[in-house]
Amino acid sequence: MPPEITDLPENVINAILIPLPLRDAVRTSILSKKWRYKWCKLPQLTLDDELWKTTDNSLSPSIRFTTIMYNILTLHQGPITHFTLSMSKLKKYPKICSLLHFLSRKGIQHLVLQFSEWNRLKLPSSFFTCLQLSHLTLQNCQICPPPAFEGFNMLISLELCHVSVSSRSLESLISSSLLLVKLVLKFFDSMNHFQIRAPKLRSFDFLGCIKYVSLKNSPHLAKLSLFYGESFEESEKCDLDNFFQPLLSLEHLHLEYGSFQFLTASVPRRLSSALNNLKRLYVSLDELTDLSCALCLMRSSPCLQHLEVQVSIESDNKVNEVSASFSDVTLNYLKMVKVVGIIGTKLDMALIKLLLAKSPMLVKMLVEPDLQLVDEEKGVKILAELTTFQRASGKAEVECQLERK
Repeated sequence: MPPEITDLPENVINAILIPLPLRDAVRTSILSKKWRYKWCKLPQLTLDDELWKTTDNSLSPSIRFTTIMYNILTLHQGPITHFTLSMSKLKKYPKICSLLHFLSRKGIQHLVLQFSEWNRLKLPSSFFTCLQLSHLTLQNCQICPPPAFEGFNMLISLELCHVSVSSRSLESLISSSLLLVKLVLKFFDSMNHFQIRAPKLRSFDFLGCIKYVSLKNSPHLAKLSLFYGESFEESEKCDLDNFFQPLLSLEHLHLEYGSFQFLTASVPRRLSSALNNLKRLYVSLDELTDLSCALCLMRSSPCLQHLEVQVSIESDNKVNEVSASFSDVTLNYLKMVKVVGIIGTKLDMALIKLLLAKSPMLVKMLVEPDLQLVDEEKGVKILAELTTFQRASGKAEVECQLERK
């Protein structure tokens, strides 16, 4: 091998090896004596199911995995700051306790652990000794912190997917992470209500089943996404105004299926404190009550620039409410609108007509009818009606998508 290759600085070698699959990084040991065991000093390692695949039927994936773990535990030198372990196809998880203890002594900061949905691992006590963690992603496991555990006080990002954890343990984990900026919770199990206390939280993405969630202690939250599961009807109802009152820093708001059912205890005409920072809003309208909430949020967001509405309402009962809802409101900053799922009801068309009439800075509106319910003839009628609506913006372009993508 040429000397210019064998004498590369360590940071350059790492930049070459880190993007490679670990199997290929290990194989570079045959390039020269100087490259032998270079992989043993990598600060970032990714281990996935491809790594312990074998064509030898007599050698089980678990045995192959155990061998790989043994080599890493005995040969690796130096710090490991990033570690990803994906074991979605393994039935057993040998040496996990030893591995996590090993990582805790290696200064692990970014950790991703993904296990099989058929065998959720109960995280061993060694996991809770990784106190330098700043980014943590867990999938298909059980979290049962020991009594002496005081949290990961350096944690910036936390993502939990299909994780079993009590409301109390989750609250404690979040509240002890005073630096937490990003939180993603995608639960398979139903949970009771819990409070999020995260003074620096900027982004919260929730998907799952829960009775009640409070965000009163997250004053800097800028991005919020809610998607409620099938049992959302069991949720405790929350006053819309009280829920959004402490969230005045919101810039992006995404309210998917079921979210409004959680927020319909009381719906005012507009919020007592305007969402002056909200620039992007996505709402899914599945019930007539959802429409009242959505109109309230639009009236309360004077600086809104991007709006997307998913419509799944077939009733026309609230046509008059839509028509009268913006008599004293103009969406002065709205530039882009996307309306998806319409079938041409009076309610659908009244909503589109309102948005065109109240958006003087509108640049483009994209309308996508539900083509499973709207045939070609109906689609042409919808397009013809759209062309008759008055537009407050002389630059507004209206596009109606009548062909399947």
